[in-house]
Amino acid sequence: MQTPLGKELTADCCIVGGGPAGLMLSYLLARAGLKVVVIEKHPDFLRDFRGDTIHPSTLEIMHQLGLLDELLALPHQRAEKLQAEVAGQEVTMADFSRLPVQCRFIAFMPQWDFLNFLADKAAQFPGFTLLQSTAFDDFLYEKGEISGVQALQGNEKWVVRTSLVIGADGRNSQVKAQAGLTGKSFGAPRDVLWFRLDKQPDDPEWGMGHKGPKQNFIVIDRGDYWQCGYTIQKGQFEALKAAGLEVLINAIAQVAPFSAARMAEVDEWEKLKLLSIRIDRLDRWMKPGVLCIGDAAHAMSPIGGVGVNLAIQDAVATANMLTRPLLKGNVTLRDLQKVQKRRQFPTVATQFLQIKMSGGKRKRTTPSKVPQLISRFPFLRHLFGRLIGLGFRTEKPQHL
Repeated sequence: MQTPLGKELTADCCIVGGGPAGLMLSYLLARAGLKVVVIEKHPDFLRDFRGDTIHPSTLEIMHQLGLLDELLALPHQRAEKLQAEVAGQEVTMADFSRLPVQCRFIAFMPQWDFLNFLADKAAQFPGFTLLQSTAFDDFLYEKGEISGVQALQGNEKWVVRTSLVIGADGRNSQVKAQAGLTGKSFGAPRDVLWFRLDKQPDDPEWGMGHKGPKQNFIVIDRGDYWQCGYTIQKGQFEALKAAGLEVLINAIAQVAPFSAARMAEVDEWEKLKLLSIRIDRLDRWMKPGVLCIGDAAHAMSPIGGVGVNLAIQDAVATANMLTRPLLKGNVTLRDLQKVQKRRQFPTVATQFLQIKMSGGKRKRTTPSKVPQLISRFPFLRHLFGRLIGLGFRTEKPQHL
């Protein structure tokens, strides 16, 4: 429908952000018979070095939804354990073999494949609409209350009239900013440089883990290539660039299982992707008519790769608590508060654990003692397997 404000849609809920939280929530709401519009600013889901880990908790949700077999038919790699090198010895940091779930492994799958899968499944329901290349601009207001969103698709304006806007647009959320939601940052002493290396016939068999004497090199088996991460001090990237790429590659080789010559294919800065690590969370995830979930509500460190899976759990909890109010056309502030109350503890506990594992506020010359403790007390690998694989609170989809 064309109006003076632009093209117009009406929905029970408008979700800003087509990431894991946004698409999982849209699938669940559309499956329940609701009209959902998803606004995604990019034309597709193809972004390299996104969180590509699908943990046992998420795989269990896919099993409960009857989607697991189709999902695992897509190309992926599996890791039953997470490894680290400590004092030259391989240590199992997390073991998933005892988890009480269908899949006792982490699946490594390009996130764009996972998101395309969710979008295709959601599109099977008549109430689902995905607007790509469409950027959130501002809220609509009626009588001082949020009544929808304004969005831009190139030169075209879109209006989505709705009583509930979900911000699932990541750590730099525009919904969060426009809503004036504030929070706390807990800092992070490190950033990560991601790059890829083509596999060679004589490469060892690795799954996922931290390699090197300082545990600051990450390697993930992605089938025909290795996804590699090198952690650096926060804010150090510009100084590294000034010193030159050759100096950086030699420094990486000191802690990596690859020689400098082996990494020769990383021959330009454009092949390195900087991930600025943040750990933060909102004080209040909502205001009347708006709710933030996933990274928009709580940015996670990449430690354990748990950010995607916390976002999925947020989406399931949100669907569980808001489906009935949305079907009745009456979502109250109290309903939105229940979502945060449900998800607050796993968020806080996970961030606390990440801060401790990263060394907290200690000087970075003193490495985290977690690997040494796990090496000394093997039962901890199963405990960490549960915390990483399932988290502090799992969610089960309702209204199926």
